[in-house]
Amino acid sequence: MKYDVIVIGAGSSGLMASVAAGEGRAKVLLLDKGDKLGRKLGISGGGRCNVTNAKELDELIKNIPGNGKFLYGALASFNNKHIIEFFEGLGIRLKEEDNGRMFPVTDKAKTVVDALVGKVRSLGVEVRVNSPVNRILYEDGRAVGVLLKSGETIRGGTVIVAVGGKSVPHTGSTGDGYAWAEEAGHTITELFPTEVPLTSQASFIRSKELQGLSLRGVTLAVWNGKDKKLIQHTGDMIFTHFGISGPIVLRCSQFVVKEQKKNGGTAVKTTIDLFPELSAEEVYAQSLALCRDESRKAVKNALKGFFPEKLIPLLLAQVGLREEITYDNIPKQAWMELAKLAKSFSVSVNGTLSIEEAFVTGGGVNLKEIDPKTMQSKRMHGLYFCGEVLDIHGYTGGYNITAAFTTGYNAGKHAAETRP
Repeated sequence: MKYDVIVIGAGSSGLMASVAAGEGRAKVLLLDKGDKLGRKLGISGGGRCNVTNAKELDELIKNIPGNGKFLYGALASFNNKHIIEFFEGLGIRLKEEDNGRMFPVTDKAKTVVDALVGKVRSLGVEVRVNSPVNRILYEDGRAVGVLLKSGETIRGGTVIVAVGGKSVPHTGSTGDGYAWAEEAGHTITELFPTEVPLTSQASFIRSKELQGLSLRGVTLAVWNGKDKKLIQHTGDMIFTHFGISGPIVLRCSQFVVKEQKKNGGTAVKTTIDLFPELSAEEVYAQSLALCRDESRKAVKNALKGFFPEKLIPLLLAQVGLREEITYDNIPKQAWMELAKLAKSFSVSVNGTLSIEEAFVTGGGVNLKEIDPKTMQSKRMHGLYFCGEVLDIHGYTGGYNITAAFTTGYNAGKHAAETRP
């Protein structure tokens, strides 16, 4: 049997591609090597599924620093507003949370996955799980089908590659699509982990004295070797046994990776501003006033509630202050150094966790070789790419899934329209 469209990969982009192709009245086959559809989608957003982000288009693109501008063409026909309408049309009520993140009111990713899979099946898409693809078949400059690892050949008028990157491999994203792309004449830009925790060999990390310390509403900045600030993000983070993690760390991670590529892999300076809303002078005055109000207490105790408790001994030690001194004995110069340190606490990072432990894969199929409106290959007719296999990566917060849905929708729509 020959299909009009074969979609490889039943993640976010593959499911949406199947919907769009099915709505185009194409005969669609959806293949997945696993036994469950939408596996990564089902664990996204902490298991709640952050289906998109409600920000205006230009702001949306800004939050996809990895080639987000490429998406303007795709978003023109299927953007975040369309994604919201799509899911609400499936009966899923959505709610907007902080920073534009859109979640189902059920707070369950399963709600989204079930509705999306249900839509795919309602359109008559044939779904085959446990069907790993060995290679894509090419003849006379076009994709003509796939060869399964079982040895079965399946013919198709067009083929859509939606197999993801190399991050979170237990969901099936193991980088299968890159070799298929190269066989079609594509180049793969260097892969790297992004939206990934950072590692550090700092003494206070190795000693684990800060392990488990969460910081809220702080600003993390990344610096290059010339002490120029590369990026900064404000929000929450946490110290771990290997380094630092949390939302703002993940957002800064790609800039650490890129800086290390430039500097030969040497450590990169990051700094934490514990009080983004205050100046160093204000930190000085407020912390000193606390100690004055409790002048008989040792400063380490008087400062509890102002500085994170676990951090107090380290801050005092770094500016040469004894924990037991009281207000009457505070040297003013050292206290100003303490205030400055609270505005720029340095954490030297030496790398990241592996690409398999990252939330998102950086790099992928070179976008110069992809039509930005249709997602069709410029190297091989009838071959389409969508989702994380492409060299597109954004911050967490609904941006990557938006990229997956919009590229998937456009790939499916155009594959159906151009089927032989």
